[in-house]
Amino acid sequence: MQPVNRQQETLSEGQPWWRHRWPWLLLLGPAVAVVGCAITIALAFQAYGDQEIHDGGTRQGLVVAQPAQAAR
Repeated sequence: MQPVNRQQETLSEGQPWWRHRWPWLLLLGPAVAVVGCAITIALAFQAYGDQEIHDGGTRQGLVVAQPAQAAR
């Protein structure tokens, strides 16, 4: 029989997975991405939205057309 390395035994046996640091380090990247995505979505829905056209123009899709006025 070979002697068991005591440090190796405590790192791999007897502890649940959440007691080790490696699963948390591996989950940290995706967790940061999820938080960043949630912030981006919140900002997108909170943005200024459609702004009114105050000078009498009309909107047709993405194009804002000015009303035909007599020459000044």
